[in-house]
Amino acid sequence: MAEQSGDLRGTSFVDADLAGARFVRSFLPGVVMRGVVVDGADIDAPWLLEPGGSLLVNGVDVVPFVDAELDRRFPGRELRRADDPEGLRDAWAAVERTWAATLARVDSMPAGTPDVQVDGEWSFAQTLRHLVMATDAWLRGSVLGVERPFHPLGQPNAEYALDGNDMAVFATRAPSYAEVLEVRAAHVAMVRDFLAGVTPDVLAVPRPNPWSAEAPETTLSCLHTILEEEWEHHRYAVRDLDAIDAAAG
Repeated sequence: MAEQSGDLRGTSFVDADLAGARFVRSFLPGVVMRGVVVDGADIDAPWLLEPGGSLLVNGVDVVPFVDAELDRRFPGRELRRADDPEGLRDAWAAVERTWAATLARVDSMPAGTPDVQVDGEWSFAQTLRHLVMATDAWLRGSVLGVERPFHPLGQPNAEYALDGNDMAVFATRAPSYAEVLEVRAAHVAMVRDFLAGVTPDVLAVPRPNPWSAEAPETTLSCLHTILEEEWEHHRYAVRDLDAIDAAAG
C-alpha cells in the first residue's frame, strides 16, 4: 500500500477512490464527507469520547451511543470517571477483574499468541508493556514524583520518540512474556496500593503533566488518565484477540 504523509489540511477530495485506505496517527477533526460510501468503514478514535467530542453521521451525534455500547460490552468501564476514593477503588477493582479474565483467555490460546501483531498493531505483550509505561508516567512520575519513573520494559508510543525524548531508558530487547507479566502485575498492585490510602485532599493536589508542563493536572485527573489507558488498551487487545481467533478458524 502506498503511503502519503505531510500536511493535507484543507484538501478537497472529489470523486476520489479511497477504498481500503488506512489513516494512522492522522489529524482529522472537522473533516466533512458528503455523498460518501462508507460501508465497512472502521474508525477508532479514543479521544472522541472525551468531553465535547462529537461525530455526526447523517446529522446524528453517535458519540453517546458508542460510549453506552462500550460500557455495555465492558462492564466496569462506566466507573472510570469516579471522583472519590471509594469510587476509584471500585473502578480499579473492575479493571483488575477485566484484565484477569483476558489474561486467562490468552493462556488458553495457542503458544505465541501474546507476541502476535494484527495489522501492524502492538501485540498483547506490547500492550501490557505500554500500560506499564502509562502507570510509570502518570503515577510514579506525576503523582509520586519519582525522578526517573520509567521501567525499562515499558513500551513507548510513536509520539514519545517523535517528541525527542530519551529512548535509551527502554529495553532494546524483547522481554519474555513471563517477564512482562511480572512487571505488569507489580504495576497493577502499585495502583491498587496507592488507591487503598488515597484521600479526597490528595485527589485535589496539583500535579505536573508528564508530557506537557503547561497542562494543569491533579491527582484525580492523573488517575482518570490511567483508567482511560487501561480501558482503551483493553479494547484494543480484545479486538486483536478476536481477530487472532477468527484467523485460526
